[in-house]
Amino acid sequence: MTGPDPRDAPDAEDVQEAQGAERDRSLDVAVTGMAGRFPGSADIPTWWQSLLRGEVLTTRLDRGRLLEAGEPAHVADDPDYVPVRGLLDDADRFDHELFGISPREAELMDPQHRLMLEAAWTALEDAGCDPTAESRVTGVYASASSSAYLRAMLTSNTLDAAGVEEALRANEPDYMATRIAYRLGLTGPALSVLTACSSSLVAVHLAVQALLNGECEQAVVVAAAVDFPQAGHVHLPGGILSASGECRPFDAEADGALAGSGVVAVVLRPYADAVADGCDTYGVVLGTAVNNDGSAKAGYQAPSASGQEAVIRAALTAADIDAGSLGYLEAHATGTRVGDPIEWSAASSVLRELGAGPGQIAVGAVKANIGHLDAASGLVSLIKTLLVVRDGQVPPVAGFRSLNPLLETEGSPLHVPVERLEWEGGPGKPRRAGVSSFGIGGTNAHVVVEQPPVRPRTDSGNRSDDRVLVLSAASPEALGRTVRRLADRLPADLGSVVLTDIAHTLATGRPHLPYRTAVAGRTHRELADRLRSAPVRAAAPATPVVFLLPGQGSQYPGMALPFQDALPGFSGALEECLAHFEPALVARLRPALFAVDFPAAELARTELAQPALFCVEYAAATALTRLGVVPVALAGHSLGEITAAALSGVLGLDDAAALVTVRGRAMQACPPGAMLSLAVGEERALELAERFAASASCAAAGGHRLELAAVNTAESVVLAGPVEVVDAFGTWLGGGETTRRLRTGHAFHTGMLDPAVARLREATRGITLGRPVLPYLSNATGALVPAGGVVDPGSFAAQARGAVRFAAGLDAIARAFPGAVAVEAGPGRALSGMAEAAGTAAVPLSAGRSQRRGEETLLALAELWAGGLPLDPAGLTGPGRPVHLPGHVFAGPRLLAPAAAAGRAAAGGAAVRTDAAPASAAAAPGPDAVPVPARTPAESVAARWTELLGRTGLSPDSDFFDLGGDSLLVVRLARRIGEDHGVRVPVRALMTASTLARQTALVESLLPAGAPR
Repeated sequence: MTGPDPRDAPDAEDVQEAQGAERDRSLDVAVTGMAGRFPGSADIPTWWQSLLRGEVLTTRLDRGRLLEAGEPAHVADDPDYVPVRGLLDDADRFDHELFGISPREAELMDPQHRLMLEAAWTALEDAGCDPTAESRVTGVYASASSSAYLRAMLTSNTLDAAGVEEALRANEPDYMATRIAYRLGLTGPALSVLTACSSSLVAVHLAVQALLNGECEQAVVVAAAVDFPQAGHVHLPGGILSASGECRPFDAEADGALAGSGVVAVVLRPYADAVADGCDTYGVVLGTAVNNDGSAKAGYQAPSASGQEAVIRAALTAADIDAGSLGYLEAHATGTRVGDPIEWSAASSVLRELGAGPGQIAVGAVKANIGHLDAASGLVSLIKTLLVVRDGQVPPVAGFRSLNPLLETEGSPLHVPVERLEWEGGPGKPRRAGVSSFGIGGTNAHVVVEQPPVRPRTDSGNRSDDRVLVLSAASPEALGRTVRRLADRLPADLGSVVLTDIAHTLATGRPHLPYRTAVAGRTHRELADRLRSAPVRAAAPATPVVFLLPGQGSQYPGMALPFQDALPGFSGALEECLAHFEPALVARLRPALFAVDFPAAELARTELAQPALFCVEYAAATALTRLGVVPVALAGHSLGEITAAALSGVLGLDDAAALVTVRGRAMQACPPGAMLSLAVGEERALELAERFAASASCAAAGGHRLELAAVNTAESVVLAGPVEVVDAFGTWLGGGETTRRLRTGHAFHTGMLDPAVARLREATRGITLGRPVLPYLSNATGALVPAGGVVDPGSFAAQARGAVRFAAGLDAIARAFPGAVAVEAGPGRALSGMAEAAGTAAVPLSAGRSQRRGEETLLALAELWAGGLPLDPAGLTGPGRPVHLPGHVFAGPRLLAPAAAAGRAAAGGAAVRTDAAPASAAAAPGPDAVPVPARTPAESVAARWTELLGRTGLSPDSDFFDLGGDSLLVVRLARRIGEDHGVRVPVRALMTASTLARQTALVESLLPAGAPR
């Protein structure tokens, strides 16, 4: 097994061609996602590197650590005690809030069940699926070891009948798969599969059959093995557990197995569907088989060579391949002196019979690394084998020294690797392997897998050089962990992955959770650096949006380019808009909109600037709306009011285009003028204008009185008039006030526009106006034109002459739509600054501050998503394919049911720590131990909520079901409140009155006169 990695071209392409040409794929199943936490490894990539190095990941525990974990002292002190285990760190932590589970319910759940929920979530994310919104019919097949956690609670003597029922419901295996299906909204078959050590590989077989039978379109197979406590074992002479504390499969010094803890999951899909969707598969399941030894063996717990041979033969038959194409076998390999020789003999016999040559097949034994994960062991073996065939690397068997002399090696196809081996594929020879798992009681399973097909390389396929990455989590802390892990992996592990695929996967294959962040960049390194400093936003989904539509002065050559590059739908909307203008004008507009070297002075001409701005604003606002950002109101400044009228339905697009054309030409024909912005209030500006009018400076400039053209904010106004007068005014101020000359050639909104006003009145006389479907700002009045209101055609002429009352309009919007966010749907950020000065959050789409075209627009759109607006981030990434990325990093609180702690203490163990003090304290020593002393219904109801849900900090509007309650808990709630007050509380009424305030009122209505309230 030496040579280059066959994934490298051209060998990989040859393999892919051979795979596709020589095999009917209709019964093959692809593995599209994986997840796992193992002893010594928090994720699969870390674990895989440890396996390749041949590391033993079990832990030898000292007495203090054993007692802290909860092992009874008399057990730990037994001379035959072996203090070694494959230890899973933080197995008691659970991000219950992410799944909508109350602290009380989470405490009661077996840690295995909690971990399986998290693993299923992670595996779906790894497959590029949003775990909260999976549309495919997805089955769940779950396996776990026997619940020592439940046994501790039941032997604690702290639970009454109702408490026992609650504990059973939270821990029994019947509810493993269905709880995952319920919490993740998965609608396929949901089965708990229990066949002892072979459980999870049997579950794979059942999932494959369900996919082939059409019972589901996708399947999640998940398994866990976590004891309570995680500790060592007492060695029994003749037993299967190791006396030395080492698991040594196939070794001359093998003396038994070691227990290990972990959780694993895989996602399966029909091969053709996965390839059609461009999935990055880990490998392909070619065939599976399950059987039982029956009675033809020495005893119930003994293995059977004939049964193992039969199941391997059946799996190879189902795969329609011969053993001569296999190069690897992940054995069950428990490290027992009797079991290993039987397995070696059975595998050697059947594989030799079916075409395997001597020494052809390397044997793997993952239990040597991590111990025996019981019900999860088969799925762990499958994941390891998929990594072997994917990467073409065979890990050594950890700790192996010399071959067990009881193994029949003469002519055997098997050999034990003692160092890492390179496995070369080649044309017509894809890497194939088998996985065995055998359960006590005789249920055997075998799976045959093949290396994944090689996906064809693609270019970025994006519409701009910048890519946007969006991430979210259930809490700021979780988001920080998730961001850091992705940032750490982007430059190195993911450096060869196309950025568009990364962006697409994050946008479409992750849930949109409450805490969000987004960055844009062009390289893996740049994106990683920006992620590390990206701000966290708390999404507010009900936030109203107002579109800001700027007026003349914000235009610049090429201003459509950022929107074209980064705003989905903009180009189409722009073409729709341009189609309503005169062809000759369109011929001038196109270069002005798309050529950065177009003469700025020509674009500043009103006859061109106004149609250009209208087209950009209209197209940007239309594209935003189609993307999901639907405004509640529109606020246009000057020309922007015409755009607002068109967007609200008052003006048809034909009439709007004609009006804008006439408006631009009429204003262009007016005398030249100038406009000056002052950082003062309206009263101060008028005072200054009056004083200037009486000055010699004004007289020398022609004596024209400056007029108020706009009141943009409480401290920003615009005065306008003839050019020489505005110049003289600026000199007269002498720097006493902050001023800024606007980029216009006319004194808009003054008497100098009277000739244009007359033409506008004529132009609007024959227009039929609709009624607005959205309220929009009237510049002349500073009030909102209400939806459904009547609009006077003459208002479009009047608004060109009167001062723009934008500040008053922003105040009106703030009153009508508290908490609104303003989006400037046009070039520049002038209106955003005005909105922010008025106390309204604003997001400019193209502020003009970045040298990288489209970057600001892309980030602005991502910011809107991060703020909770219903914008689909998939539209920002363009098409892409799902790729494997690090997902949500789970690190919830430590949770321990008081009854479980009591049960462990009763057995002689120490108390086990927990981070969930409020929930545990509220529930201890048990949910039904004593009545809650309460004088009033408010105190009683709140106390019982805290008891049953583990929630504190309740408010009158808190909802019982939103906090994790269910119909069974309502029954208990009714009973306990009734006991507190001596009344019968109707369960149906309690379910209807789901808030704390309404339930309190219900209980008060049931009390006799004179009872405390």
